[in-house]
Amino acid sequence: MLASLVWALERFFFRQRLATLAVLAVVTLVMGLFALRLEMSAGFDKQLPQQHAFIKTFNQYRDVLFGANRIIVVLHARHGDIWNKEALTRLHDLTQALFFMPGIDRRSVTSLWTPNTRAVQITEEGMKAEDVVGGDVTVGTLDDKAIAGIRERTLIGGFVGSLVANDHSGAMVMAELADPDPQTGKRLNYLAFSQQLEDEVRARFADGDYDVQIIGFAKQMGDIGAGARSVVGFFFLAFVLTALAVYWYTRSWVLTFLPLFCSLVSVVWQFGTLTLLGYGLDPLAILVPFLVFAIGVSHGVQQVNFISREVCAGADGLTAARRSFGGLLIPGTLALITAFVGFATLALVPIPMIRELAITASVGVAYKIVTNLIMLPLLASYFRFDAAYVARVERLRSWRDGAMVGLGRIAEPRFAAIGSLLCLGLMVLAVWQSQGRHVGHVLPGAPELRADSRYNQDVESVVSHFALGLDLFTVAVETPEGGCYRHDVMTYVDRLTWYLGNVPGVLSAQSLPALTKLSASGVNEGNPKWAALPMDELSLGEAVRQVPEALRLYNEDCTLLPINLYLADHKASTLKEVVQAVQRYRAEHPLDGVTVRLASGNAGVQAATNEVVETSELPMMLYVYLTIVLLVFLVYRDWRAMVACCLPLTLATFLGYWFMKALDIGLTVATLPVMVLAVGIGVDYAFYIYNRLQMHLAEGQDIVSAFKQGLREVGVATVFTALTLSVGVATWSFSALKFQADMGLLLTFMFMVNMIMAITLLPAIAVMLDTLIPRRGPVRAPLLAH
Repeated sequence: MLASLVWALERFFFRQRLATLAVLAVVTLVMGLFALRLEMSAGFDKQLPQQHAFIKTFNQYRDVLFGANRIIVVLHARHGDIWNKEALTRLHDLTQALFFMPGIDRRSVTSLWTPNTRAVQITEEGMKAEDVVGGDVTVGTLDDKAIAGIRERTLIGGFVGSLVANDHSGAMVMAELADPDPQTGKRLNYLAFSQQLEDEVRARFADGDYDVQIIGFAKQMGDIGAGARSVVGFFFLAFVLTALAVYWYTRSWVLTFLPLFCSLVSVVWQFGTLTLLGYGLDPLAILVPFLVFAIGVSHGVQQVNFISREVCAGADGLTAARRSFGGLLIPGTLALITAFVGFATLALVPIPMIRELAITASVGVAYKIVTNLIMLPLLASYFRFDAAYVARVERLRSWRDGAMVGLGRIAEPRFAAIGSLLCLGLMVLAVWQSQGRHVGHVLPGAPELRADSRYNQDVESVVSHFALGLDLFTVAVETPEGGCYRHDVMTYVDRLTWYLGNVPGVLSAQSLPALTKLSASGVNEGNPKWAALPMDELSLGEAVRQVPEALRLYNEDCTLLPINLYLADHKASTLKEVVQAVQRYRAEHPLDGVTVRLASGNAGVQAATNEVVETSELPMMLYVYLTIVLLVFLVYRDWRAMVACCLPLTLATFLGYWFMKALDIGLTVATLPVMVLAVGIGVDYAFYIYNRLQMHLAEGQDIVSAFKQGLREVGVATVFTALTLSVGVATWSFSALKFQADMGLLLTFMFMVNMIMAITLLPAIAVMLDTLIPRRGPVRAPLLAH
């Protein structure tokens, strides 16, 4: 049935060659116009798993709690401290500049100069609260006396370590971002906002005497976006290296041009589709189009290898192209469907950015069926190959065939048994070593950027000079109305705060009861014996009212009492331990009317993302493998084919996990698509090799001879494709973006391992299965035989 379909498609397309190519040219032109409109875009909310319980908590209280989407700017004196007129004036101007920037939630701007920064102190007359920078102080009236007062109130208010550096060398300005804009409803352009921070803040306020550090999600994405633009340079380098390698392999500029051109066409279509769907190119997904290009080159090399072989056998260009179309349409489609399903399963991850990536990547892979399996042979049919080309290729083929003859000995029963046993041992070792692999971010700072990047240097500087952890994990404690005036509720929150403050990785814990106890002590002449929660409701309420509202430790009706945990880092291990501690305390110490919910803050959001990625990976991999099994059985109608194709792929997958663990590459939003892709590409090699193997078995050859012949036909192309793609992506390891460098190393490893498994473990398994469980009847040709 499939053979008849292939024959019908071949007749249709090759009878309408010119018309088909004309239609494809028009489509390419239209898609190219749309592709030119594609812009790079990033968003905070689209990286959140919106249906996760943590994110529901975050969204419900994002206007009440300190959010995960904040920006922190630090003015740092290179010499001395900030207690002088020049430094405080510069801090005032910096605060004003940030306050009036589009995208800033002005209510949340906090610095020494903002009225929400108040110092509370105990005097003979009772509690006294005043602004750190009083209303009677302006830039023009700053003198030694005013500066001394500001410094004193900063110390009294306990802002050293939070708004002011521990050594007084710098001061911080914090603000939440308004995304979307509450007035216009438009989403914030993070890349433009990051550049605006550079132009209007760092460039303006940093000089030889002062430095400016800027951190936060918006700045992180801006720096990633700036680094992502370098991907174009690495892509160009990979393109040139690939072109040279393909020419070395084919010895024909025509056959070099065809796979590269057709793969580029599909990328143009993909970019055009992104624009039509209303998507931008996310910085964290910048590698996906180039991975799709790599898939196209992989299949294109198989096409030109087939055409070259037919030309050397005496066929003209048209005949060779037709035979290539008929011989590779089904195995190529089979491999591309596997990659398509691999990307499509990413839509199962309930994170909008990954779902967007899944749609666009799946569309790009689907386009490969047209550009690489139809367009390429149609274009090739118009070219002629002279006798000199045939002579050059024949000399190369004789040398390459000799290398494949030696490699083909793996199919001999003795070597097949040894190879199977070695691979079995390697499988056990890989599964064992891949246990406990990292999920989420492994390194502090922005793991997508290198340790010496400006952003991570800023993070290191802020962490070293301030006592406040930059990774905020907020536990939302819901209480009955007026909960902050109830002694039992406040005691519960206080005990939970103490418990969480002692969890490893938590630098400090902040909640309303802890500050309320300080207030209670304050109204009793500062006596530490009174640093306890008052039993009387009126006294408790009086102590609560002394806690500044700007700290956001309670809401208007006292139904929410958050606990802010400042963490040492946002590593997956740290976040998991905090989450487990909260869940354990909540289960062991319930209180009627009180609900402990997770989680807000940037660390809480990251914990939710980690959980979603971890729970989504296994189902996705199972769907991909199930698709491979079904497609292999459909085409080859032989259970041996399923075992021989899937076992090498499984071993390569576990070796990839081991590789990630050894290099501290965590399973994240950026790396998850790569592992799924590696499965899709890895099975390509198996499909092409097993296809030739079964065709020769159907002709009556024994298993050893069939594999040796099949390896001579497609083995060199398989090895060459893996080497070429590996060289191309290996150049990414020099990228300024660490996640791109990691992906380059991971893909290089996966390309090579999958290739090695396909030309060694696959034949060894196939031979051992035939030896241990002999076939009872003749082998049927695969449904893709032409």
